[in-house]
Amino acid sequence: MASSSPSTLRALARLVPFARPVLPRLLLGAGSAMAASLVALSVPLLLEAVVSGPVSSGDVRQIAGGAVLVLLLGLLEAFLVWLRRRFVLIPSTKIEYALRTQFSERLQRLPVAFHDRWQSGQLLSRMMQDIGLIRRWISFGVILLVVNVITIVVGSAILFTWHWALGLIFLLCSTPLWYVGYRFEKRYGMLTRRSQDQAGDLATAVEESVHGIRVLKAFGRGPHALRKFRVQAESLQGTEIQKARAVGTIWFWLELLPAVAFALCLAAGIVLVQLGQLSVAQLFAFFAMATVLRWPMESIGFLFSFLLDARTATDRIMEVFDAPNTIVDPDTPRTIAQPRGELVFEGARFRYPDASDDSRDLLDGIDLVLRPGETMALVGLTGSGKTTLTTLPTRLYDVTGGRVLLDGVDVRDLSLAELRRHIGMAFEDATLFSASVRHNVLLGRDDLDEDGAEAEELMREALQVAQAEFVDTLPNGVETVIGEEGLSLSGGQRQRLALARAVAARPSVLVLDDPLSALDVDTEARVEEGLRRVLDGTTALIVAHRPSTVALADRVALLEDGRVTAVGTHSELLRDSAHYRYVISSLEADHAEHHVPTTPIDIPEYAGAERRFRVREGEDA
Repeated sequence: MASSSPSTLRALARLVPFARPVLPRLLLGAGSAMAASLVALSVPLLLEAVVSGPVSSGDVRQIAGGAVLVLLLGLLEAFLVWLRRRFVLIPSTKIEYALRTQFSERLQRLPVAFHDRWQSGQLLSRMMQDIGLIRRWISFGVILLVVNVITIVVGSAILFTWHWALGLIFLLCSTPLWYVGYRFEKRYGMLTRRSQDQAGDLATAVEESVHGIRVLKAFGRGPHALRKFRVQAESLQGTEIQKARAVGTIWFWLELLPAVAFALCLAAGIVLVQLGQLSVAQLFAFFAMATVLRWPMESIGFLFSFLLDARTATDRIMEVFDAPNTIVDPDTPRTIAQPRGELVFEGARFRYPDASDDSRDLLDGIDLVLRPGETMALVGLTGSGKTTLTTLPTRLYDVTGGRVLLDGVDVRDLSLAELRRHIGMAFEDATLFSASVRHNVLLGRDDLDEDGAEAEELMREALQVAQAEFVDTLPNGVETVIGEEGLSLSGGQRQRLALARAVAARPSVLVLDDPLSALDVDTEARVEEGLRRVLDGTTALIVAHRPSTVALADRVALLEDGRVTAVGTHSELLRDSAHYRYVISSLEADHAEHHVPTTPIDIPEYAGAERRFRVREGEDA
């Protein structure tokens, strides 16, 4: 049938490297299945001998002997089927394990730009649904498909040995199946791909609804989300119905044509017996053989649809394996023996891969030098490129022009492991993992035993700096397993743990993308005081969205429309840059609207913002 089409074989052949370690056992399983099929084909031959001999003569002992032989052949077939399952089930789970682990590793290695484009539900459906389907196909589908096709060919050839006319009738009645199979492949393959893609979209919708359940409930948009989900579910349902109809159509022909063949062969066989061209024993054996062949013929439709499902699943998985990875280790990585923490941007340019050709670069020639041990604040209006700039030192994205240097070495010349050991990050959108507090804080220190004394001391120091001692009030303290993405914690608690994680990494360069935005004023002040101690000797680039964060910095870089237009101390920029004064004023106004201080803060710049806020509110300054 069309299952042997080169495109399908080429697609499925890509699974061979995953199957190679267990290929001997798979071949033994296929051999056992083939042997079981041949045993089944030998039963009609034995029946012919029994009918033509003992049955015709009426010898009861010979009939009993023939019955025992048939029973033994049946037991042998059952044993070979059991052996086939024993050979293939464990190896198929190993293939599934290899696929899943390498798929997960691939997802970890692919750049952030890849994950920006792909829905998480699509990746999840490939990881779970498609790989599971491939495992079932390898352990069951592929072996039975090959064995049943061979069984049909061998059995049909044996039919011709009894009488060519009967064999020809059986063969001609089976020929339309090849055309039906060809039509089935074209339609079912398209429907299978559509169904699996729609299942991925549906998984994405479920994931978004679960993660955004607080928002949906708060705004009363649960019914809206349900309507959207229902539309997607109905689309998937429609595709599944079309698949069922396609399978039903081929099953109709698979049931009808063998029945027609049986009827025609019976009529022809009776005529041949009357003409003396065929014995009753041969006719009996012919129908016994046709009965043996009926299951392989009927199973072809199911196995063929299974084959197309596996081919589509393989295509979907290989799309991820084939996705280009531009963020890779260099062929000959350099090392930094004694890190000093100097971070330099030289004409750094960046544009997202999906940006239009006529748009300008988001970062348009950044020249910036962070001296070892210096803390630099990065300020600018929304959309100026601050967050994008923070992704370049760790190569979450690569510059599209210019370069970024760490201690005089282009970051692209360092291995990713070493680069990210020297540079730590904390994001505004704090992501935690469903693991213990201890594991989350020490995530960046795989060189330490999490339960060791050094790790304990480091974790406690990091928690203190981040003002995250609240973890001791959790049910199991630092061993408490926090919920998925840390959603069981408040936004401020998540940010403090994420900041503690960055501090515990002890990098030579610390990149902070407004990691204190969810903190109240008092907690923020205490965290900033702790950060002053940590940042003493550590180079830091801090995206500032509030005046108090600027106060941490030795110098400030002003980002405007993708360019650094001014660098200096806070006082210098206040004096020399009108745009900086406008940005700081905007930060003060925005922060004052959202955070009314409850206690005096011992930070001059913030105190100025507080004083101006109270003047605007008509209070005594």
